[in-house]
Amino acid sequence: MLTEHASAMDLVWEVSEIAKIIGRTERQTFYMLKAGQLPAKKVGGRWVAERGQLQRFFTGEAA
Repeated sequence: MLTEHASAMDLVWEVSEIAKIIGRTERQTFYMLKAGQLPAKKVGGRWVAERGQLQRFFTGEAA
C-alpha cells in the first residue's frame, strides 16, 4: 500500500513505464538510466522515478 506521501509524488516504476512518459524506447531509457542521465533511482532492483521530476527535467523547469 502506498503512503499518502508516495501517492502524492506519483511514482513511476519500471523502465517500460518511464519510457512511455519520456517518449523513448525501453532500450534507450535503460541506457539513460544506467548512465545517470535521468532523475531516477534503483530501488530493490527496480527503477523508479517521480513523474513531476521527469517532466521538469525534460521541460527544463527548475525543481
